[in-house]
Amino acid sequence: MQVEPDNVEGTAAVMAQSRGPTLAEVARIAGVSLMTASRAVNNRPGVSDEKREEILGIADAIGYVANRAAQKLSGGRTHVIGVIAQLHTPFTSDLVLGIGSAARAVGHEMLVYSLPDEGRRPPDSVVDLLHQVADGVIVILPYASDYLTNLSRSHIPIVTIEAGETAEFPTVAADNYHGAAQAIRHLHDLGHRRIGFITGNERLASARDRHRAFVDLRHQLGLDADDDLVAMGDFTQRGGFVAAERLMALASRPTAIFAANDAQALGAMTAIRQAGLSVPQDISLIGFDDILLAAQMHPPLTTIRQPLAQMARAAIKLLLTLVAKGEPPATPITLPTQLIVRETTAPPRA
Repeated sequence: MQVEPDNVEGTAAVMAQSRGPTLAEVARIAGVSLMTASRAVNNRPGVSDEKREEILGIADAIGYVANRAAQKLSGGRTHVIGVIAQLHTPFTSDLVLGIGSAARAVGHEMLVYSLPDEGRRPPDSVVDLLHQVADGVIVILPYASDYLTNLSRSHIPIVTIEAGETAEFPTVAADNYHGAAQAIRHLHDLGHRRIGFITGNERLASARDRHRAFVDLRHQLGLDADDDLVAMGDFTQRGGFVAAERLMALASRPTAIFAANDAQALGAMTAIRQAGLSVPQDISLIGFDDILLAAQMHPPLTTIRQPLAQMARAAIKLLLTLVAKGEPPATPITLPTQLIVRETTAPPRA
């Protein structure tokens, strides 16, 4: 049945005077059964693409909105994935964009709650909302697990990315240790022996793994073991700037710096320039993550690429498997990293 636009608008006007439109009214206007209408609006099989498009067009025209909470209470799926993250870092923002794309590719939508800072937890109202409307939740960089435990007690599936201290949940991560080892080997192969390191926020397992790789490779490759070459950072651009200033102030400064993430590398580049030096002529610089901004820096940043799109797809697949079967994998999913050589690394000056 093909509904003329005028008829749909007239029907919508009548409905607007009384109450919100129902799925039954969508089905009646489309000339299909309630089951067919339900399958169409919930992106379930059993409806042709042409008929689904027609039903969705009618639903949109009359202002029908699916009641996600009611769907879940009735034992169905809402096809909504919740995400909890701190969006103030480029890494997390890029990853959330990837999760959204991966979710839409499998017929799901994404609901994001942005944590205001690492010391806070989502309010109970947010936890309740996620429990009511989301099939499952993906949590990025959780600093504390108490609210995740509360969510899990509500029997909502949870997957973490870069799990930190919450490895009891199914998790997806990049191979941080071997990625950092790649960075140090790259600088060593260029001829650098005095390499500075700007740590990340070591409350996170990813930061600790990168630091451990730096210490191990420094020993294995016979690099300068001066502890002053390690400057504490926090994964922020400001933290990278301050840490690089400390490295620049050393009587014997490093010929290269490995920053534990790209945001800190950007801050370090500013500090190097303010010290009257250039990258890579005076100091080579390498980051970690390969955020979108890395290739746009001047000069473009050599870095270790985390497979953000692959991590997002893996997290979505893992969560949907957990939703369907209720059984998480026995081990975390760890994805390989890749050295991306651009223009901020070069052999040291003679």
